[in-house]
Amino acid sequence: MTLITVEKEMGKAYKGLRFLLESLNEVLIENGEEDIAKYIPWINHDQLHETSITPKIIQLYSLIFQMVNMVEINNAVQNRRSMEETDLAGVNGLWASNLKDLKAKGMSEKEIIPILKEISIEPVLTAHPTEAKRATVLEHHRELYLLLVKLENTMYSQHEKANIRNTIKLSLYRLWKTGEIYLEKPDVESELRNIVHYLVNVFPEVIPIVDQRLEQAAHILDLNKGAIQSNHAYPKITFGNWVGGDRDGHPLVTSEVTQNTLLHLRLNAFVVIGRKLNELVRRLSFSIPLEKCSNDYQKRIDEMVTELGERGHQALHRNVGEAFRQMISLMIAKLPVDTERGHATKLSNIQGAYIHSSHLRRDLGLLQKELLDYGAKSTAYEEVTSALRIVEVFGFHLAALDIRQNSDFHDKAIGQLLKAAHWEESSYIDWDEEKRAAFLLAELQHARPFVHVKTPLDSEAKAVMDCYRTIEAHTAIYGFNCIGSFIVSMTRSFSDLMTVYLLAKEAGLTFMSEEGLVSKIHVVPLLETIEDLENGPVILEAYFSNPIVQRSLKYHQEQQGHKRPMQQIMIGYSDSNKDGGIMSSNWHLYKAQYKLAQLGEAYNIDIRFFHGKGGSISRGSGPTHYFIKALPYKSPNGNIRLTEQGETIAQKYAHKINAAFNLELLVANTLSKTLLDKSKERSYHENADIIEWLAEESKNQYTSLIKSDGFIDYFRAATPIDAIETSKIGSRPSKRTGANTLADLRAIPWVFSWSQASYHMTSWYGLGSALKKLKSERPKEYQELKQSIETDAFLRYVFTNVDSSLVATDEETMKLYSELVPDTSLKDLFLSKFLDELKLMHQHMDDLSGKRIEERRKELYFSNHLRAPLMYSLHKKQVELLRRWRMEKPQNPVAAQNTQIELMLTINAIAGANRNTG
Repeated sequence: MTLITVEKEMGKAYKGLRFLLESLNEVLIENGEEDIAKYIPWINHDQLHETSITPKIIQLYSLIFQMVNMVEINNAVQNRRSMEETDLAGVNGLWASNLKDLKAKGMSEKEIIPILKEISIEPVLTAHPTEAKRATVLEHHRELYLLLVKLENTMYSQHEKANIRNTIKLSLYRLWKTGEIYLEKPDVESELRNIVHYLVNVFPEVIPIVDQRLEQAAHILDLNKGAIQSNHAYPKITFGNWVGGDRDGHPLVTSEVTQNTLLHLRLNAFVVIGRKLNELVRRLSFSIPLEKCSNDYQKRIDEMVTELGERGHQALHRNVGEAFRQMISLMIAKLPVDTERGHATKLSNIQGAYIHSSHLRRDLGLLQKELLDYGAKSTAYEEVTSALRIVEVFGFHLAALDIRQNSDFHDKAIGQLLKAAHWEESSYIDWDEEKRAAFLLAELQHARPFVHVKTPLDSEAKAVMDCYRTIEAHTAIYGFNCIGSFIVSMTRSFSDLMTVYLLAKEAGLTFMSEEGLVSKIHVVPLLETIEDLENGPVILEAYFSNPIVQRSLKYHQEQQGHKRPMQQIMIGYSDSNKDGGIMSSNWHLYKAQYKLAQLGEAYNIDIRFFHGKGGSISRGSGPTHYFIKALPYKSPNGNIRLTEQGETIAQKYAHKINAAFNLELLVANTLSKTLLDKSKERSYHENADIIEWLAEESKNQYTSLIKSDGFIDYFRAATPIDAIETSKIGSRPSKRTGANTLADLRAIPWVFSWSQASYHMTSWYGLGSALKKLKSERPKEYQELKQSIETDAFLRYVFTNVDSSLVATDEETMKLYSELVPDTSLKDLFLSKFLDELKLMHQHMDDLSGKRIEERRKELYFSNHLRAPLMYSLHKKQVELLRRWRMEKPQNPVAAQNTQIELMLTINAIAGANRNTG
């Protein structure tokens, strides 16, 4: 394929890329780097035939891939704007298109607006080892993107555009001179700073955009915008965080780290709120004396002044004759922080300060009512609502911190507590399920702890109790909004969940009601493997029928103001895929959600599914609107929580308009799916028999491969897994316990290593053989599948994702990496398996869709073709470096270390080209 063809098909995105390449070329030459500038691809002759790939060229290609990604995001944003200019409902998946569809299906305003208020979305930011770029580099990328957008603005003169172009050149040079890879492993604190950047600087600006677009869509579609405003009918959007709380296989997350995380998040919540209140006080300069306000308003201001003492009197007299400003000044004075030059610098226990965000929300509500009585309706419903929304979204905690730990770790902790208490039997880890459950339920009948707070404990028990006691101390002062869930990784039994209740009781996180023990914390199972997903309904039925659980869920319902008890259940996309391949994983996730939602209905409990998704196709990534529409009956039920991991956070949320787009997709499609499910009877998937058959057959093919003799040897030789395991790209170890087995390897490096070698097998292997067998043995069902694949939401989602992986999979690169396998017979055996399955997959995707891949995935196809020559050069270099590094490690560690730095450059560059890592 010629460059002219690619340029023509990519259109505006390619023009934007050429502009950046020429700017980079100029700035490199201006700074005396002509030697590297001549290798910039697509604008210089013969640059793609360069065979000697040096570290500088790797760095150059890495930067260029980021530029390609950037112009494609910008192009997508501009295309959406253009489509919406013609028709606001023209972009699939957003507010306008969903509301238009609901109206077309007969949904009225009276049905839509009440449900809007009940929609609850919570993206949970995590820092798994998938982000290969340093935080500094991400910041430079954000700056460059904003400059690129600025250049689109037609208001600037040619001279102004020349200045913008010069600034772009400087930004590109800054990126060129900044090292991309981590030479030292990042600590949890640096990962937290990166997460907090989005929570403080991006999302507070995005929430108003999403709300405004809802109002615009409602207005254009003749829904009552005023009813949305007066009923405050905005979806509930909050954020969660795993950094500083997720300790599953992460020894660096100590109780001190958790405590510092909670305080850091609290301080930055006041940064966000303080910024919003200061903006509000500047805008509400209305001339109205306090005496003209209502008695309730005057009374509350008197109370605030009294509570604050001298600070209150100073705030009150700052804006005499401007009663609205006076109240906002008092709100600012009540924020429990010290400020310097208007910026919150540290937490402070000042007299009369707010403790809980509900108190500030109440004051803002009173201000809004007063403005409405005054006649300033637009200000009340726009300016004050905007501030209210920020307090609702971020509270005084910024993001709810989840606490995650592995069930095996908890088992060891219980045994050590029993040992410290001189219990007759302390070998808890060896007990069967019946004995464990009986012991736990007996111990949860009373409030007696096992040990004194100062009793010395062994490592696991000490780690758990230190963590729980830290949380008890923090929440005793500030409440529980700051804590999300206590997640039990590898939940395999009823006792795995009840163990957490016992540990919570030991730390004072429970209390005794008249009926019995109640847990203040929300315990969440994580069903990760296919076996766990299958067993989930049995585990949860035992859990829901337990009186302690029922009391605790009722307590949480009352505390949070829910209509019914709510139980969160986390489902894992990564390990289920690693177990059985893409079709089996997706189908078991579907079945588990369907059955668990049904179980929730039987027990009058709302289920909130927490989707543990990653950045790659095989770990749950894919188009958000397709994903939500593909969920089973009443899986969302107005309520979705999902992880945003590693590099996915930057891709989705680094730029404000793109961040608003991705957040809008979440809330708008959750509304639509929830309403449509409520309007019909419960139904299972109409193609369930065919999908069940495909899932089982593809799983058999997939597991037959990964359990074959010699497969692990092939995997460890033909991919850079060993380099990824020793990389510096995340604070978490790549293995749970350090064992050199597939079972112990985390799903993230498993997927990352296959994508680095362009296999991407985790998102297609096994399905091709299953489709071949379906066509030959069950031709009628094959035809049914063919007819359903475009119209059925679940099938469309899965096969669209498979297609995306096929576009990125490259045979020549697979062959290249297979040469690293020293055993020729092993190499030939497994390479032929991969190539045969890939061929089948392409054949059947062409047949099922009736189109070639370049037609059905046009944008992705041509984007990959643009990247392909550069990527192949990088792959060749990576293979060369892997071969050298593996030889050097046992003989010359110093040389191996130098080689590894260059190797990491290739890993980073290829990850950028792939647009994901793990």
